[in-house]
Amino acid sequence: MNNELYEKGLKVRREVLGAEFVDKSIASATDFNRIAQEITTTACWGLCWGNDDLTRRERSLVNLAMISVLNRPHELSLHVKGALRNGLTETEIRGALTHVAIYGGIPAGMDSFRIASQAIKEFREQEAEQSDQ
Repeated sequence: MNNELYEKGLKVRREVLGAEFVDKSIASATDFNRIAQEITTTACWGLCWGNDDLTRRERSLVNLAMISVLNRPHELSLHVKGALRNGLTETEIRGALTHVAIYGGIPAGMDSFRIASQAIKEFREQEAEQSDQ
């Protein structure tokens, strides 16, 4: 494993998905699935998200569309929240999911809107809780 890319990826992953979620994912890894955490952190977050080819906002838009079309509801929920952390507005997220519905199919778009609506609600509730503290 490339430790430099892993550390870079860990930093970016925490910033986008939230440190609590990432740390829990890594801490709960087993001998069997630890490699998946290492691959994700190093390749996805260190190599891909850690370069300067696209901004985080742009990456979030691309991810929302791809993950929606791939029908990955858990990942979509995470990345909607990450997109909000990266500064996307609900209007921009809606725009991305509208493209999904047209180019990826109405069922993918409808599911994505439902998942995103719940994720946005959870994100806003978490933000409100943190501001009350």
